[in-house]
Amino acid sequence: MVQTFGRKLSWPRSFSFRKMLDGLNSGNSSFSSRGDGRQTPDHELAVHATPSAQGTRRGNQNRISDMEVMKERFARLLLGEDMSGGNEGVTSALALSNAITNLADSMFGEQMKLQPMYPETKDIWRKELDWLLSVVDHIVQFVPSKQMAKNGAFTEIMVTKQRDDLLMNIPALRKLDSVLLETLDNFKDQKDFWYVPRDIEDTENNGDWRRDENWWLPVVKVPSDGLSDESRKLLHSQKDSVAQVLKAVTAINAVVLSEMHIPDNYIDSLPKNGKTSLGDFLYKNITDEYFDPDYFLSFLDLSTEHKVLDLKNRIEASMVIWKRKVNQKEKDGKSQWGSSVSLEKRELFEVRAETILVMLKQQFPRIPQSSLEISKIRNNKDVGQAILESYSRVLENLASKILSRIDDVLEADVLVQRQVMAEAERRSESEAEYVYEEVVSAETPNSRKLSDFIGWRLSSETKKHSSMSDIEFFYRAEQEKPMMKSPRALPKKLSYLSKLENMRSTSERH
Repeated sequence: MVQTFGRKLSWPRSFSFRKMLDGLNSGNSSFSSRGDGRQTPDHELAVHATPSAQGTRRGNQNRISDMEVMKERFARLLLGEDMSGGNEGVTSALALSNAITNLADSMFGEQMKLQPMYPETKDIWRKELDWLLSVVDHIVQFVPSKQMAKNGAFTEIMVTKQRDDLLMNIPALRKLDSVLLETLDNFKDQKDFWYVPRDIEDTENNGDWRRDENWWLPVVKVPSDGLSDESRKLLHSQKDSVAQVLKAVTAINAVVLSEMHIPDNYIDSLPKNGKTSLGDFLYKNITDEYFDPDYFLSFLDLSTEHKVLDLKNRIEASMVIWKRKVNQKEKDGKSQWGSSVSLEKRELFEVRAETILVMLKQQFPRIPQSSLEISKIRNNKDVGQAILESYSRVLENLASKILSRIDDVLEADVLVQRQVMAEAERRSESEAEYVYEEVVSAETPNSRKLSDFIGWRLSSETKKHSSMSDIEFFYRAEQEKPMMKSPRALPKKLSYLSKLENMRSTSERH
């Protein structure tokens, strides 16, 4: 007993000697005993255990397994992900960032369908995330406070308080996390759209599913007449909600990244001026007197993810160069830009570059991290900023995935609606032609063909071939007739001059 207190060990709060003794007297204690005073063997306890005791034992096993998992997680964090225990481990900030990122990847993955998370997966996500976020409860700052003494006098003291950025952003991120999970839960038991594996769909259509850009995603199917109005309204409302969540988490992530320190190794890798980093074409357009960001992006080739990321790296590098030169001028009183560039122009160029970055983020929400962002995350030593950045980043990825899946369903609905409208137009055109023919035939009931006026009489054989025209049948009939000579010659018609010559010849004779 002395040794126990010497090591400052204490019993758990839930443990009570009185409850244990009461259980012994009532015979319901886990320390069961026989009537003869001997202890009951463990195998007999297992056989005669009540259902409540079995449930308690199962709960204890779950708690033990959770404890083991938590020990493993925090051991990895303390070792800096270097399980050998050497000096190659990363910082605690980077270890926590990687832990949150890996947890989100294992829970959400690609989120290929609009469907709720499995209850077990959701419980694991919330439980292990609470473990990792429990660190922020101990990241505090000292703030002045007043304490009243017994004599009524006030004394100013310093008390601990959770850091302001964590106090404001962690509850907000938890709320946004709940909104995203509730969005997935809203698609439970829906029957207006379903999914078909892409390889089966392309095999039926005689296509190669491996050539598709998103070949791993299933194909969305909707009814032949499209989605119902209720489902369409639900999809649009959920899309607007997720879009708001995406804007919020993107803003939080951008603010946290901007507050991180720029590593020295990144600065050493930059060129001397922003023109070299941007290139002649980009630099000329950004520094032009008239600048339109939409017009600027429309002339750039952003067809691939690599080209978008390269543009982002160039603009961020130029911004870092410009800001460092401005700070160096304020510090030393000298400018390396030269007299042709004023302070107002430098600030204008930075604003234009930031505008382009924001537009790139909006147009390409799932663009990979830039070189500057990766360098900041790897070299960051602030644990609070690491947690905020990683948590907001995984929520941003989840929100963009949900938006993509909603857009897939809406796009499938639009395609089906177009097919229905095209079929309706073709049907209406065919009906209009039929009605026009009926009207024409009704207005001219005794209409006759050209053969009736000419006097052609077609044989019964030619009438069988109704697909041919009358002229073709007559020409074929004339060709089949035998060549016959006329029984008598027709009288030759004489012209007026020939008649006069004949009259002269008769007069001369007399």
